[in-house]
Amino acid sequence: MSPRPSRRSSPIPLKPVWFHILLALADGARHGFSIREAVEKRTDGAVRLWPATLYGSMRDLSDAGLVEALEGEDDPDDDQRRRYYRLTPRGRDALRGETDRLQALVDAARATRALGSV
Repeated sequence: MSPRPSRRSSPIPLKPVWFHILLALADGARHGFSIREAVEKRTDGAVRLWPATLYGSMRDLSDAGLVEALEGEDDPDDDQRRRYYRLTPRGRDALRGETDRLQALVDAARATRALGSV
């Protein structure tokens, strides 16, 4: 079993599920079900975040300092059953870094003559 991520370790490359979650939070705070819906919509249902995957990932992303749970006055909803999350500055940097890394891979693939025009 691999060790849990720490705030000191580099999160790049991100796990695909983490990338989707961070991307869902890029426009603002969301609660878990809203994150799940945003990911499914963005991927036309190709990526489905089941509760165990979603909330385990949220815990790991929080432990890595990439997201934070909102509480008190920062919480946009007074429904105590929902926990809202937002990107931290480190999470935004990780999302930007992973996006750049993935773009470079796509650019490299398209530049490869063996693949033709991808």
